[in-house]
Amino acid sequence: MGGTHNRATVEGFYGAGKEDTSRAPTHFDMDEPPILLGENRGPNPVEYLLVALSGCLTTSLVAVASAKGVRLDRVSSRYQGTLDLRGFLNIADDVKVEYEKITILFKIEGDLSESAKDELIKEAQKFSPVFNSLAKPVQLAVQLERR
Repeated sequence: MGGTHNRATVEGFYGAGKEDTSRAPTHFDMDEPPILLGENRGPNPVEYLLVALSGCLTTSLVAVASAKGVRLDRVSSRYQGTLDLRGFLNIADDVKVEYEKITILFKIEGDLSESAKDELIKEAQKFSPVFNSLAKPVQLAVQLERR
């Protein structure tokens, strides 16, 4: 691969009590910009994190609206993360490695009040697995896969 370029592949998944292999494998190329030793051959992992958050929150919001019988004409969102690269680059021990803050701005178009839009956003947060994985402590297990 070279530099910081790497590739992840998503194949099947286990859900609803069985393995689902009905879709073709999808590849995600990741890299860093040259200033971070990469070649810009794809979004970097923290950008993918924001994309995952965007997709999950939007999907949750639309699903909640649909379950309530609310018709939405358009939903868009913008995500901005504050990240101090000194932590990632191991330049400063007192700097967090993770995002310090993620700001999410939704635009929702449809025949519903501002308070109804606020309620959809609140419920989307409640039911979004990615949002909750970021907002609450999650137990992670990182291990070497042995042969």
